[in-house]
Amino acid sequence: MAAKAIPGKVRRGRARRLRRSLPSGIASRLRVILHAALLAAAAFVAAPASAQTNDPNLTQKQLDCLDRTTSAGGCDKDGGARNSDATPGTATGGAAFLPALIVDLFPNPPAGAAPQTPANGTSSSNGSSNTPPPAPTPSGPVTVPQGLNLAEPPRAISGEFVPDEVLVTVEGNAGVVQQIANSFGLQVRSQRQSLLLGTTLVRFGITDGRPVGVVLAQLAADGRTQRREPNHIYSLQQAAGIVNYAFERIALDAKQASGENVRVAVIDTGIDDTNPALAGVIAGQYDAMPNVPIEKRDHGTSVDGLIAGVGPLEGMAPGAKIYHARAFEGGKSTMDVILSALDWAAEQNVRIINMSFVGPKNDLLGTACRNARAAGIALVAAAGNNGPKAPYGYPAAFDGVIAVTATDAKDGLMPQANRGAYVFISAPGVEMVAPSGAGSDVVTGTSFAAAIVSGAIANLIHAAPDRSADDIEKALAATAKDLGPKGRDNDFGYGLLDITAAGAAKE
Repeated sequence: MAAKAIPGKVRRGRARRLRRSLPSGIASRLRVILHAALLAAAAFVAAPASAQTNDPNLTQKQLDCLDRTTSAGGCDKDGGARNSDATPGTATGGAAFLPALIVDLFPNPPAGAAPQTPANGTSSSNGSSNTPPPAPTPSGPVTVPQGLNLAEPPRAISGEFVPDEVLVTVEGNAGVVQQIANSFGLQVRSQRQSLLLGTTLVRFGITDGRPVGVVLAQLAADGRTQRREPNHIYSLQQAAGIVNYAFERIALDAKQASGENVRVAVIDTGIDDTNPALAGVIAGQYDAMPNVPIEKRDHGTSVDGLIAGVGPLEGMAPGAKIYHARAFEGGKSTMDVILSALDWAAEQNVRIINMSFVGPKNDLLGTACRNARAAGIALVAAAGNNGPKAPYGYPAAFDGVIAVTATDAKDGLMPQANRGAYVFISAPGVEMVAPSGAGSDVVTGTSFAAAIVSGAIANLIHAAPDRSADDIEKALAATAKDLGPKGRDNDFGYGLLDITAAGAAKE
């Protein structure tokens, strides 16, 4: 036995001698790298986050089962089937997951085709001619980000998250930010003070090829960093591309509809503010992507028009004032761009923020939404068009956000709609005529159902300006027309919006 123990002792002795022979800086760096690798593995294989829902009656186990990003056993088939197959949202192989859209906002160009960009940096979003006319120049002033230390412009790219960036909130000034960058070999690509996060938000660039998870784990060891997240990618929610039957379906008299002087923020694509349906509607604009040329204007124009359009394509709340933040191009945006748009919207003293986009859960977005709601802002978001088996869509699935799914003229559910306990209410969103960059178009998607709900809420606030966001949410739930299984369900939420009943509901 003693003879067998000797080689082990020899090896341990050699290891100790090797460590002693290494310069202290190299040995310390090896320990840091090993520690970071262990943290990185834990960061992406940690227990999945619990579901977020507006329903206070669900138990934690029910939330865990209903959250499609979990794979815990012991659940029924409606809330996380007991089987061995990985659910769409389950992280496998240490990778973060964001599902591809079933139907993306904008069709992919033919293989090998390059987009034609006019000299002014924009292009028409519709039309069949070979040489489309240039998109109109905005008729009013457009605000660009202020106080933004920008070393490299934001990018909207495909995938789950920007592969060479992380978002970090930092305790300290620009000097501290640069110290952190130097300590971890990162590039400061932008930094700004976030109103809704209440701290400095920094976009660090990774220039040496390290994986995002490794960098996040390394930064976690530095007490000057508060929150650390990937720069997630988010997608607008349009499924297709007749008259507007929404007034009838949500029990809103078109002749009586009004959102006069109610301030509504919309975070979306650029818009065609020369469209007659938006005449006098846009009170302010903000471009959160000033270095990215505007190529698409349809989606944002349709959302604004459905909320507050005028003329033949009248929206749900004519007279409402739209504060429009452009944060998407090509149907995509990133977390840092969206947070910039949210901060601007909160500064405009708006009562409603419409978010017709979907992406993964992100703690920074959750904090911004929570603080906006605490400030009295009603938050409305698209539930998503990723299909019945898709993971929960955010920001809709955050607590305090009204998640909207889409129904058709016969109150049938849009087949592509996301399902889950976070779905709050249903509204028309299938094959509706809406303004677009080329005049008008037939649109389908939870994006547009969300716009209908935002317009309806503007009517409630116009009728009773002191009505709180909490009271409005309760009224919508209590008065919705039940669809599907009795009571709240994962398909329709509480049911179809009934704005007349909600307006009459007592606090």
